[in-house]
Amino acid sequence: MTEAVANPAVVVRPLHRHGADGLTAADDQVAVEAPLEIRVNGRGYAVTMRTPGDDLDLAVGFLVSEGVIGAASDLVGIGAVEGEEGDVVAASVVGPGAVVAMDRQRHVYTTSSCGVCGLASIEAVTTASRFDVALDGVVVAPEVIAALPTSLREAQAGFDSTGGLHAAGLFTADGRPVVVREDVGRHNAVDKVVGHATRRGALPLGGHVLQVSGRASFELVQKAAMAGIPVLAAVSAPSSLAVDLAESAGITLVGFSRGGGFNVYTHPARLDPRS
Repeated sequence: MTEAVANPAVVVRPLHRHGADGLTAADDQVAVEAPLEIRVNGRGYAVTMRTPGDDLDLAVGFLVSEGVIGAASDLVGIGAVEGEEGDVVAASVVGPGAVVAMDRQRHVYTTSSCGVCGLASIEAVTTASRFDVALDGVVVAPEVIAALPTSLREAQAGFDSTGGLHAAGLFTADGRPVVVREDVGRHNAVDKVVGHATRRGALPLGGHVLQVSGRASFELVQKAAMAGIPVLAAVSAPSSLAVDLAESAGITLVGFSRGGGFNVYTHPARLDPRS
């Protein structure tokens, strides 16, 4: 087996597998983790570790979560920078976000396990978001929420190959998938989803549900708030700060969504009581 794998998110690495016959040599497909530099208006803004693929969407989604972009009209242009040693995406932005970008201009290393965001408090997120998620009157049937983890898992081709990728999916209120993305970082997967929608002029994402494959952290609730998403569901546990931010921002937060059951931590009125 060689490394000629078509998928840029996957590479082959040798290993020794332990079994009944002891250690035997084999090859395995592993998820790629590599740096991506994001530049805004000609200056370095951040470096994030991610799984290659959908890099433009990732950069746009990241800038939405930072408050640099609030609508597709804020994004004048975006593209990969050719001739660089590493992967670089450059964005040109206008409007209020251009000032935000200059104020927060930095060049930092961001791991794939935990993104570093310019909005580090509940007050900052609720103040910076351009969308009042609390006013979103979407109603979602409990059976739709219960079915989303399965729908998300069925779309995880990268996870099938490597077992090492998180996923995030944007769904309509009746459970239809809009976009599903994978990445070694759960926050990157969400950024790819939000960026995909933003570049198509869909922000704010009112009336939608964001389903994620891991736990619900403060950061993921923050990204939902900045994109105007009213419902966030996770297959694992939320953190205390995630619950606090969801309550403050008006987001319905669902955790432990698995096996047909789930917990609703905030704003349960959005779950259809007639179902």
